[in-house]
Amino acid sequence: MSERVLVNQLKQLPAGSVSVSGWVETVRDQKKVQFVILRDETGAVQLVNPATRELPEDADDTAHAALALTETISALSTGTFLTVTGELKHDERVKLGGVEIKIHTLEIAAASDPETPIAADSGLDKRMDWRFIDLRQARNNLIFRVQTTLEHAMRSYWIERDYIEIHSPKLMSSPAESRAELFQLEYFGDQTAYLAQSPQHFKQMAQAAGFGKVFEIADAFRADPSFTSRHATEFTSIDAEISWVESHEDVARMQEELLQTAIAAVKEKHGAEIEELFGLEVTVPTLPFPRIPLAEARSIVASRGYEIPRADGDLDPEGERQLSAYVKETYDHDFVFVTDYHPEIRPFYHMRDPRTGMTKSYDLLYRGTEITTGAQREHRVEVLEAQATEKGLDVAGLEHYLDFFRYGVPPHGGFGMGLARLLMLLLGESSIREVTFLFRGPTRLAP
Repeated sequence: MSERVLVNQLKQLPAGSVSVSGWVETVRDQKKVQFVILRDETGAVQLVNPATRELPEDADDTAHAALALTETISALSTGTFLTVTGELKHDERVKLGGVEIKIHTLEIAAASDPETPIAADSGLDKRMDWRFIDLRQARNNLIFRVQTTLEHAMRSYWIERDYIEIHSPKLMSSPAESRAELFQLEYFGDQTAYLAQSPQHFKQMAQAAGFGKVFEIADAFRADPSFTSRHATEFTSIDAEISWVESHEDVARMQEELLQTAIAAVKEKHGAEIEELFGLEVTVPTLPFPRIPLAEARSIVASRGYEIPRADGDLDPEGERQLSAYVKETYDHDFVFVTDYHPEIRPFYHMRDPRTGMTKSYDLLYRGTEITTGAQREHRVEVLEAQATEKGLDVAGLEHYLDFFRYGVPPHGGFGMGLARLLMLLLGESSIREVTFLFRGPTRLAP
């Protein structure tokens, strides 16, 4: 058997014998000719076979083989995985890539049931039930190629700047943030463990360890019974933490550079495909991103005719959309940092500015949706204890965390960002379900 060739390599090959493998997307079984669209992980190609419908009286082995091939193709069902060896021909009249393959031999690796459980117009929940079939679409394949490029570009940015990649545990003896959103489980009978909501405490431990600059891309878990388009119970969190910051501005500058680098990489590698399959142009953000204090943001939203109903003073989803619309109109920018949050609506470990009383923190909005919280952390143990007590937290339950700070920690800060939200907004999708390999939510644990 010839060595397998990927579909996206065919255009560069000379005419001649080739072997391709993939799954059947469509079959057009005409009287005199058969067409099969074969798709692999890189694209689709048209296969052609001159149909043999009956045998002459003096039929030889070649004629019998031609009839058998025709009958095999006629019986092919969508989704069948197979290998084809044939003659590659270049023909610009062929709409699908300007090449086609005349079939010589066809070997079925795994046949598919003829009745497909989902169709192009199936609803999102139904498609999620059969996600492995749904992912065969070229559009969905591209989503995860874009995700790969995004993550690689971010890792490259950090590694080129001497960051250390960490892999923090996802089983914790005590909660990192809110107990209300914790998954709790029995741990060897007499102990209780929690699934990590974020690597927050461990990123900070790395600062105490003298690592200086760290990052992690890993799972996080939130027992949040939300059914919105942007929430999940298990998600991929992109986190970074850096030492010797002067304020949250150092973190924000790093993050905007990171995002500019990552989105530029996506545009360079996938921009044309994204425009073709998603109908949008990838916009690489300019630096710096706009910064707007929360109080000013609330005034801007109010001036646009929307009153934020939240009692805590934070923006709600509609407020985020209104502010982002203003930023787009005023600055022609898709990103905006919202700064100067009151301590009441921030975690106890966010540092407070003694001049204003506000936290040294920010939220980053992208096209109307919050994707990040970032901050300078409080590194003085006595202040941390006081702020935790003020928040009503049991300091004794935070001992493992507070121990990090009893032996010296440099001023530091960092952020956490949701990968699926970033990807959803970059590609103009309506739900993180569309850009998550296998979504987990309050009512979905399978497949």
